Amino acid sequence: MKECYAKVTAIESNKVWLDQTVFFAFSGGQASDKGTINNINVLEAVKQNEDEIYYILEKEPDFEVGDNVKVKIDWDYRYNIMKLHSAAHIVYYFFIEKAGQQKVIGSNISIDKARLDFAYNESVSQLLPEIQEKTMEVINQGINIKTFKDEKDPTRRLWECGKWLMPCGGTHVRNTKEIGQIKLKRNNIGAGKERIEVSLVD
Repeated sequence: MKECYAKVTAIESNKVWLDQTVFFAFSGGQASDKGTINNINVLEAVKQNEDEIYYILEKEPDFEVGDNVKVKIDWDYRYNIMKLHSAAHIVYYFFIEKAGQQKVIGSNISIDKARLDFAYNESVSQLLPEIQEKTMEVINQGINIKTFKDEKDPTRRLWECGKWLMPCGGTHVRNTKEIGQIKLKRNNIGAGKERIEVSLVD
């Protein structure tokens, strides 16, 4: 869904709370959606607790508590993040296939790139050409991607792509072909720490 109508439940200056939403709030390293509430730009959606989100608007709203408002996300922005998030998971699996199970020390999905940080004592540069090639093979195969609630733990969501399955509450494309062309880059972030950056190629 790209838009919905919601009831305003609270307002504090330029912060707004709603009874429902289509916005993804920053969580698990994935950036917040951008978009509008009644045509006022949302600067950020913030996850306050497990069940509550508030929205920081660029100005104080002209609507009031109890009003019904139109909530709309910036779809192009969201779609880029979906592509990068799905690509990052695939890259992760090919990295551990080559380097063995390594500790993930950070991750982030933004509009420009996805990054995966590992505790790893060698340069990942020599691994990236093969990882990129294998990732593109999977992307071009057009494998379906599913996200769904974990039956054993309904508070947790799972991501599935072919033989791979991992916990993930983020947003994803439905098929690997949607990702398109990607490019991988190494970034050294300190001794014993290696970063793989994933970007989309137009």
